[in-house]
Order: sequence, then C-alpha cells, then structure tokens
Amino acid sequence: MLHRCRAGMLMMMCSAKQVLLLTQASTLASPSIAHSANVRPPQDPNRSLVTMTTNNDPREVEAIFQRKRSLRSKLRKELQNMDPIRRSEEDIAIQSIVLGAPWFQASKSLCAYISCAALREVDTSRIISEVLSKPVEDQKKLYVPRVEDRNSNMRMLRISNVNDLIENSMHILEPSLVDSDGKQCEDVMEVSDPVDLFILPGLAFDKSGRRLGRSGGYYDLFLAKYQELAKKKKWKQPLHVALSYSLQIVEEGDIAVTFNDVPVDALVSPAGYIPITQVALDG
Repeated sequence: MLHRCRAGMLMMMCSAKQVLLLTQASTLASPSIAHSANVRPPQDPNRSLVTMTTNNDPREVEAIFQRKRSLRSKLRKELQNMDPIRRSEEDIAIQSIVLGAPWFQASKSLCAYISCAALREVDTSRIISEVLSKPVEDQKKLYVPRVEDRNSNMRMLRISNVNDLIENSMHILEPSLVDSDGKQCEDVMEVSDPVDLFILPGLAFDKSGRRLGRSGGYYDLFLAKYQELAKKKKWKQPLHVALSYSLQIVEEGDIAVTFNDVPVDALVSPAGYIPITQVALDG
C-alpha cells in the first residue's frame, strides 16, 4: 500500500508484519482524478438484493462459469499490470470519497473488508483507521470478515482496534475469535441492531450493479444470509457499496450472473459515487 495518511494510525495490510504507522498524507488525490460523478438513475429501483437468475440448463450454467473464468483471468492480469502510482492515486481518491460521503458519515454500524495488497484489492486502510482512531465509546461498530472453511462460509466479527486482528493461513488479516481484552468478538449475525453499510471488494463491476467476485462465493453467501436476517428482524436492508478501480468497471453484459450472485447498490470509483438502486439515491 503506497499512500500515507494520519500519523499514528495503523496501516491494514495483507501480512500482520506489514502493519505500519501511517504518516500525514501530503495530498488527498492526484489533480487528474475527479472526486464526483453524475448521479445515474437506477435501472430498476425496486429490485431486491437477489434477483438475477438463470435456468437450470447445465450447458448454459457451464457457459456462464466459463465467461466468469475468462473475465477473472483478464481482470487479474490487468490489476497485476496496473501502474503502482496510478493505483496509489486511485486508492487515495476512492477512500477520500467514502470518508466524505453522507452515507458513510451517517452510518453507525458497518461491515468492511481488510484490503490485501497481494490481491490488488482497493485499499481500505484509511477507512479502517478512521473508524478505529476514535475512542471505543464513539466508534462506529466495525465488523470485518473471517473465513470459516472452504465451503464459502464466512463470519463478520467486530473489532475495536488493530490488535483484534490476526494473520490467517493465507497471510490475510482477519479478526480473532477473542479480542485484545480476551472477550468473545461480537458476530454481526447475532447482534440486536442492524448494519447500515457494507463496503465490498470484487474483481469486476458494471453500472447496473453486477459484481464479479474471486470465485469463492463467500460474499454472495454471506450477503444472502444477512438479507434473510434483516427480513426476519424487519430491519432496513443495508446499503451495499463496492469499491472499484477504474479498470474494474466493465461494460454492461460483460459480467455473467447466476441466481445466487448478489448485486450492489452503488459503486465508488476514482470518478466518484455511482448510485444504482433507489436506496443508493436515497442514501
């Protein structure tokens, strides 16, 4: 992770050994990167979170997965070859947009990913640091992912400081089952209050809300479970916002989807906030 931010804050990186002190940022973003985008009306403002379907024809299903594999391969190569300076500029721009957004500032509880530089994910270290820099009593509730197994099961556990994170077998930072004070970490699926916001990673996105993940299915399964919990509890569904480098936004129709692919409500790219659903416009 190449950018710098406030002194004394900790950078969240792929390896625990890479958690560094952050320094004062010399600039918020490159002048060449815009921080706002025209509001785009949603294509289907009343859609539910899981509506994209396909039939059960095995040939069609295989064709969809082949298209997904091909697009993943293409995007991984492009991200690998992305200019590091450009990546740093886009990281700074995207996080500045998120931190300044009314929907982020108004959120009281959110789920967000801990970015991994090796995976070329959009950096979230400033966002995480901004939340954790506040006294615990004034913090937004922050839940971050912990992979449970190879069957796409994932939990979101609350952290209140960087010491609640450990390095997993893939050298990615995840919440420990117990926090730095020895208390059981709070599971977002077991709390009494709803989450306002999900900040999501991915490999590719389009402006109708389709998201291409990294093939594990962890986020799609978790988001579907949380959607059902919110319905059961009669909670308002959280805003789903994906963070995207410029090159990750593809043409509509490029991302093949199946019935269990969960779309997003909005994108944040270096060009700005791109609302897709009505909830994103209202937020």
